[in-house]
Amino acid sequence: MALKTFNIDADVYAEFSKHSKAKGMSMSKQIENFLRSEIEKITKIDSKEDIDVKKISRDMKNFDKSLEHPLKKYC
Repeated sequence: MALKTFNIDADVYAEFSKHSKAKGMSMSKQIENFLRSEIEKITKIDSKEDIDVKKISRDMKNFDKSLEHPLKKYC
């Protein structure tokens, strides 16, 4: 396990801390899970030789907003 330091806006930190406590999860574990899911997305995209931009745009329009990650508003 690695200890890393990040500069995060104090308001964002406080809000995420409340959210984490309410879910009963550590902030570290939630951030780790978020980073893992982002790596999986990047790997899937990078592994394809041809990316159909129109298909991605169409898929994004049909994307179920309820499946978005909880930190989207901060990205």
